[in-house]
Amino acid sequence: MAEPVSYETFAKLELRVAKVLEARPHPNADKLVLLQIDVGDQQKQIIAGIRQHYSPEQLVGKLIVVVNNLEPALLRGETSNGMLLAATSGEKVILLTVDDPECTVGAKIK
Repeated sequence: MAEPVSYETFAKLELRVAKVLEARPHPNADKLVLLQIDVGDQQKQIIAGIRQHYSPEQLVGKLIVVVNNLEPALLRGETSNGMLLAATSGEKVILLTVDDPECTVGAKIK
């Protein structure tokens, strides 16, 4: 079990609904996918280690949940400007998605 964090620490995370605009395999890593996402007020790139579970074609158009204010990270020569959220169930990875198509892109998760 993870160590408890205060509400103030948790509140620093900016969780948002993002729409996947483009997805492609990372050119230098078998497990990574490059995603171009729209978070409402900007478009950005994030990198996710989900290539063994989702094809790029399955990701385009999905409304996903992302950590929008994560510090940029350089992963195999590409910059990731956020992180998508996913659950693991046994060997399966399941993206946290929004199933209501009327949800506003960029909506904050509270």
